[in-house]
Amino acid sequence: MFERFTRSWELAKASASVIQADKELLLFPVMSGIVTMVLLATFVLPIYMLGMFANGNEVVGAILAFIFYFTSYSVTFFFNSALVAAALIRLEGGDPTVADGLNAAKARIVPILGYAAIAATVGMILNGLRNKDNNLLVRMIGAGLGVAWTLSTFLVVPVLVNENVGPIDAIKESVKLLKRTWGENAIGNVGIGMVFGVIFLCAVLVGVVLVLGAASFSPTLAFVVGALVVLALVFLGIVQTALSSVYSAALYRFATVGEAPAGFENTAIATAFAPRR
Repeated sequence: MFERFTRSWELAKASASVIQADKELLLFPVMSGIVTMVLLATFVLPIYMLGMFANGNEVVGAILAFIFYFTSYSVTFFFNSALVAAALIRLEGGDPTVADGLNAAKARIVPILGYAAIAATVGMILNGLRNKDNNLLVRMIGAGLGVAWTLSTFLVVPVLVNENVGPIDAIKESVKLLKRTWGENAIGNVGIGMVFGVIFLCAVLVGVVLVLGAASFSPTLAFVVGALVVLALVFLGIVQTALSSVYSAALYRFATVGEAPAGFENTAIATAFAPRR
């Protein structure tokens, strides 16, 4: 396990170097966030203005919830696919552009939408289990299934953009690759989340102190400092999303090709995975 942790940490650092070399990769989560916010507005405003839930219509609510899940997942997976496609180009020694990533995602739009529909369905079911009132056991089962789903589908996007398969076969392939990379998969998921969680918490605490300090001088200054803190937190979220996507691309390439791409040659993971047979 310690060897796997070491490989995972080296893989995360090398993935960060990919982002440093191709800072335009950060544009994909930015575009995803902007489109998602617009999408959220198109759902929330009409629902609020028309009072669609005023009579407690659960059927309409469930249909609208699924449509929102599906469209938001479609946006997320589309831009994640674009990011992963660009990262794979870099890992293979190329110099990707934003257009390269977007074109690769557009070429795979049908399976991406298919996977979004599956993920939306699973997401609604898991969310229902996790939010089950007065039933701790069901909520714990929902949380456990959520973790299993996250790990099992971590490599679905790289499979979708790099292989000519549909969403169901991509999920099967991701599960297959999980058996080979489960340690790096789990440690990478948890490790990246924990590191950024700590950074995020520290940023929030420092931000609160700065805002309170600025408020003692001027409300306007406090507002400006608060806005800068929010932007800093958003930037952290963008970097985390990009790093996780590049990590999945690198892990996929190691598991399937079995050779170290540019920037990874001197890491212990260079010979960690055997090529797929």
